[in-house]
Amino acid sequence: MKWEEKVRRVVPYTPGEQPKKAGIIKLNTNENPYPPAPGVAKAAAALNAEKFRLYPEFPEQTALAKALAARYHIGTDQLFIGVGSDDVLSMAFLTFFHSDRPVFFPDITYSFYDVWANVYRIPYERKALDADFRICPADYKEPNGGVVFPNPNAPTGVRLPLDKVEEIVAANRDVVVIVDEAYIDFGGTSALPLIDKYDNLLVVQTFSKSRSMAGIRIGYAMGQPALIRYLNDVKYSVNSYTMNMAALELGAAAVQDEAYFEACCKKIMATRARAEERLSGLGFVFQKSSANFIFVSHKTMPAGEIFERLKENAIYVRWWDKERIDNYLRITIGTDAQMEALYRALDEICG
Repeated sequence: MKWEEKVRRVVPYTPGEQPKKAGIIKLNTNENPYPPAPGVAKAAAALNAEKFRLYPEFPEQTALAKALAARYHIGTDQLFIGVGSDDVLSMAFLTFFHSDRPVFFPDITYSFYDVWANVYRIPYERKALDADFRICPADYKEPNGGVVFPNPNAPTGVRLPLDKVEEIVAANRDVVVIVDEAYIDFGGTSALPLIDKYDNLLVVQTFSKSRSMAGIRIGYAMGQPALIRYLNDVKYSVNSYTMNMAALELGAAAVQDEAYFEACCKKIMATRARAEERLSGLGFVFQKSSANFIFVSHKTMPAGEIFERLKENAIYVRWWDKERIDNYLRITIGTDAQMEALYRALDEICG
């Protein structure tokens, strides 16, 4: 079929399994185990379905934009809102990474980066993490077409200190640097204070993890107004109405309940601390995590075998059969009850 010669072919991103069986414990996609803020359910019940016949407002003009701007002490012109941080990051790749020089990102990182680069025909180069899975700022000081990295990194959970983040940004003033902060609320220090100092810095966050709204799809980027204008120019050239009305209203309700948000994050961090102790006692080794997951390797048992045995026990974690990380599992932090079930299963499997 000759038409296939003109098809743009890429290897797509592979998300974690989404099993539909009842009674499973799902610790493989870093979803928050707790519900969204109570105000979200209240706002959902109050949605006016009659309004669904109308196009939604542009995101930067909504109550959600105003709530986020107030929460982060920035202007609405410093804020870009999209359909999850994946949409935001994809638009940022398309907008800012337009050079013959390669974009830099870590070799062990969010596996959507190379997919977007391939889709948009962006040259890229992976920079190796060190033996402790840490980003080396010196590796990002060579000529490049842009830089992107998560902080804390995924799937490792390792955090780069803010002064090291700034070192990378300061060394790359002639390109855009994107710091992907999907997990920042679980123990990291945001690079947001740096956006007033560096006009080339874009900070991306999401509602999917700490705000328990992965199914609603809200992400946002923060930077100086010029960056945001360029992003909007590209977005409105692709789809002017990317955010649906329900997401905009429910997102605003989530942001307004700061106390619930903070309590939920603290609960997950406390469970993570207990998990580190219990997993260590079961023979696992890992770097300190600043995310809502732990990236672990067992001292004697192969990760792939543990992964399959856990599935037989209706417990799902994440495993990649990839170079450097094929003997590691990423375990999402669940409720205390879910984690206890995990420990019991691991004691039988690895004991």
